[in-house]
Amino acid sequence: LKGDLAYNYRGPRTKDDIIEFANRVAGPLIRPLPSQHMFEHVQRRHRVLFVYVGGESPLKEKYVEVASELIVYTYFFSASEDVLPEYVTLPEFPAVVVFKDGTYFVYDEYEDGDLSSWINRERFQGYLNVDGFTLYELGDTGKLVAIAVIDDKNSSVEHTRLKSIIQEVARDYRDHFHRDFQFGHMDGNDYINSLLMDDLTIPTIVVLNTSNQQYFLPDRHIENTEDMVQFINNILDGTAEAQGGDGLLQRIKRIIYDAKSTVVSVFKSSPLLGCFLFGLPLGVISIMCYGICTADTDGGVDEHEAAKKENGDRELTDEGSEEEQEEEKNGKYTELSDGELKQKDIMEKKKD
Repeated sequence: LKGDLAYNYRGPRTKDDIIEFANRVAGPLIRPLPSQHMFEHVQRRHRVLFVYVGGESPLKEKYVEVASELIVYTYFFSASEDVLPEYVTLPEFPAVVVFKDGTYFVYDEYEDGDLSSWINRERFQGYLNVDGFTLYELGDTGKLVAIAVIDDKNSSVEHTRLKSIIQEVARDYRDHFHRDFQFGHMDGNDYINSLLMDDLTIPTIVVLNTSNQQYFLPDRHIENTEDMVQFINNILDGTAEAQGGDGLLQRIKRIIYDAKSTVVSVFKSSPLLGCFLFGLPLGVISIMCYGICTADTDGGVDEHEAAKKENGDRELTDEGSEEEQEEEKNGKYTELSDGELKQKDIMEKKKD
């Protein structure tokens, strides 16, 4: 917190980086450079240096506004014209200049657009050692990231050649690609494999679109700088095939991949713990399912036997009823016969 403003740290979680962030935010938004000696001292300390050159102007007001927003990422300085090195030539004043990669670049409102967007794009060197935090920050620039995925410990020709090709393109083709591409290399393929949900064989080259999770792989082996330039041009004109993305199928694939990766990592790090964590719940669920299935089967047998017994009782009851009806019928017949005999005797007596 600084006054009414709150600044969130988004960089690497290391002691030196956090201390530098605290010192940067605690100081003034715009640090003045009163002399050439001070300018040279600051330039040696910072790989990327933004400097406002000139007096009060609407451009400086905009510069201060942008500094209040992006001070969490980089330093902002101001200087007069006579403080700048002799090799610096500015077309007009006031101006905003960025010093990096052994040279300098001047902000042009007509070509570069909004000052905030320009500073956000230019706050990185032309070539970077890329890691997870760097990729996260590069997502704000809107640039595609061309990465040589190599093994830094491997000094073979193939690994060093791909790294050199990316460096040459970043340096020699800056005017062509710097607005759309950021260049660098990454040590190892573990992070990139988890990001792409794919198994890349190193050394290789991949171009990432951090805004929509798409990526591009060359359709042929990159042998030289010309092959890399052709690959980049194919991406820009849409002829290169994009893979990945952030669609529904990719999200489902991400869930499955993360679950699989978690299980595999647990078993790799501690097989016994993995067996306990995943075996115990599976065992309990299996026992519950077996109990439910067994209970249903026994219940079905009992119900069948009960129904069979009930049907038997009904049959016996029906048979008993038929016998009783037969006996009653016979009884009535007997009673009827006796009555008829008595009646016959009376009639015979009358005749006599």
